[in-house]
Amino acid sequence: MKRLKTRRIKVGSIFIGDDFPVAVQSMTNTDTRDVEATVAQISELKGNGCDIVRCAVPDEEASNALKRIVEMVDVPVVADIHFDYRLALDSIENGVSALRINPGNIGDIYRVKEVAKEAKKMKIPIRIGVNSGSLKKDILDKYGKVCAEALVESALEHVRILENVGFYDIVISIKSSNVAQMVESYRKISKIVNYPLHLGVTEAGTVWRGTIKSAAGIGTLLMEGIGDTIRVSLTGDPVEEVRVGKEILKSCGLLKEGIEFISCPTCGRTEINLIEIAKEVENRLSNVRKNIKVAVMGCVVNGPGEAREADIGIAGGKGEGLIFKKGSIVKKVKEKDLVDALIEEVEKL
Repeated sequence: MKRLKTRRIKVGSIFIGDDFPVAVQSMTNTDTRDVEATVAQISELKGNGCDIVRCAVPDEEASNALKRIVEMVDVPVVADIHFDYRLALDSIENGVSALRINPGNIGDIYRVKEVAKEAKKMKIPIRIGVNSGSLKKDILDKYGKVCAEALVESALEHVRILENVGFYDIVISIKSSNVAQMVESYRKISKIVNYPLHLGVTEAGTVWRGTIKSAAGIGTLLMEGIGDTIRVSLTGDPVEEVRVGKEILKSCGLLKEGIEFISCPTCGRTEINLIEIAKEVENRLSNVRKNIKVAVMGCVVNGPGEAREADIGIAGGKGEGLIFKKGSIVKKVKEKDLVDALIEEVEKL
């Protein structure tokens, strides 16, 4: 799979676009004005593999809090700005690594120029964020409904505003809560511009439904080589967004870090508590950074064979199971000791 070549953009210590790895983003759901809580959440996100974190900036107190937040974390922080261009200027002054704005909703061209001038001076990129719920009335009137063409036109309108004031360090997102519409929008704009694209299904829903929608939309585009950075939008703990995002990248072959976990769906041959064993193994290996494939299989007859490509795995029997490596049986273990034995072998790899 070959990724589309896009413009290289630097966000703090992270490069996106060009041939750089697809970056995983999330957004804090703490009150940005609560510095301690926000820093704690950013640290947790970073610990789970988040590359870039966005914070809401609803007012001056929040923009001022960013100064302390930025000083206390070691991950690029993006200020999320709406309407008030002064908050964007304050956020730049307070050390953020990027802005997320819609140039069309922060006022006249003078204000856009002021933000672009300061962002360019401080080498701060701007992400243009367009979604299906923020289209202007004239564009909606033109197309009669929210559609991919309307989303792309809106994004390009914002791009032109920045380009006309000499600003080109741009990242684009055109999200929709409709997966098919989101996919079509990104496909269209990827043929028109070479700016990095930030992928996401907006307002995807709860962790269960949102994960499915995000995997379908983001995964489809990544497999087509489209996308430079992603954010999974879930109604829940932002850490789950990062975990899901990384799993999507792994599934698409774009991330070689951490455990690739496979397990069988169980059947009538299963004679161990495979579901609970699989959950425990997955949980205990969640923070392992080794690039290995781990299998949890329910049947000693087919387990080692079906998962022969796994680096290590379990195949269950009646009250016991086999530990195998690359399809070869290593030892037999009682069911109660299976998980501990597997973890011990993983640590040896």
